[in-house]
Amino acid sequence: MAFIRMLGPGVITAALVFGPGSLTVASKLGAGFQYKLLWVVVIATFFMIVFTLMSTRIGITSGDTLIGVIRKKYGKFYSGVIGVGIFLVAVSFQSGNSIGAGLAFAGLFDTGPGPWIIFFSATAIAFLFLRSFYKILEKIMIAMVALMLLSFLFTLIISAPAIDELVMGLVPQMPKGAEMLSIALVATSFSIVGAFYQSYLVRERGWKKGDYPVCRREALTGIVVLGFITMMVITAAGAVLYPRGISVASAADMGEAIRPLFGDFSSTVFMTGLFAASFSSLIGNASLGGSIIADTLSIGSKMEDWPLRLAIILIIITGALLSVVFSEMGLRLIVLAQRLTILFVPFIAVFILLAANDRSVVNGMKNNRLANIAGVAGLALLTLLALYNVYKLIYS
Repeated sequence: MAFIRMLGPGVITAALVFGPGSLTVASKLGAGFQYKLLWVVVIATFFMIVFTLMSTRIGITSGDTLIGVIRKKYGKFYSGVIGVGIFLVAVSFQSGNSIGAGLAFAGLFDTGPGPWIIFFSATAIAFLFLRSFYKILEKIMIAMVALMLLSFLFTLIISAPAIDELVMGLVPQMPKGAEMLSIALVATSFSIVGAFYQSYLVRERGWKKGDYPVCRREALTGIVVLGFITMMVITAAGAVLYPRGISVASAADMGEAIRPLFGDFSSTVFMTGLFAASFSSLIGNASLGGSIIADTLSIGSKMEDWPLRLAIILIIITGALLSVVFSEMGLRLIVLAQRLTILFVPFIAVFILLAANDRSVVNGMKNNRLANIAGVAGLALLTLLALYNVYKLIYS
């Protein structure tokens, strides 16, 4: 119980990162390439841990928000570009989260997704009017992550994948046709925007420099769980869908991955998991975008600030409107949103690295040599993926 009470920011980060986009991309990769791309999750999780811990140290030592640090150290232009950029990324993800929540209940009740998108967006907005919004947010995220973890864990046990094939999936290889889905997977699992937000979450929790050992354990737990869930989805899809030649084109196709465990109820259970991923990300992602844009505009940086809550509402409504308008695109819109985010994230990573190496910011907790090597490697990976993504968007 003490461990559960300690959980918070890291789990929120994991829950908002593992949304319907991660679930869709992981299912597609498993169904199309079995276990051959498990190594991508390991690398993405490692770099996510590196940047999340940097952001954590900035949040507990700087005495200011990360946008505030960038504004003071490097100027309003850069803080403005990052703030607006993260806001736009949040809006693009929000449309995918809204569609995911809508598709889940549309599949359960055989209706269109539009009414459900509106209903759950309104429910998310209603949470903002509760007094202890942050504490409620933590509890929702922990419950949703637990639901996803258990569903896919039991599915993995029942599907009994071959251990030797799983081990081979940890050896780097790139099957033909997997490039863009791999980029989308990195964009979702190695979320610089999520890592950036961690600095805000630890401040909201009230943690200080002396709490770093707890912060580190909690952050590691959340990110490792994120990677573990992603690997389980790929493995379950690879064990069940790949041998049957099922290519994932709809939420119903993804639901077939857990048929060995749930039989005829697989669609219902999977839609519940899809809803868990979507609704947790819907709330968390809107909170992320709202917090960053409110801080950028200097109108609030705490959850109880009403200008910040209004910014969260704006993201929820915008995401809902986009998802209703483009609901026919379904899973394609979700994957496209993941791909587009990779174009912006190297810029954010640069400023996290700079702040984490500034003694006046992190108060004696600057990056060591290993963290810097890993950080530069992560930045190089993001830059290469962004450039490749631009090339594919132009020439394909």
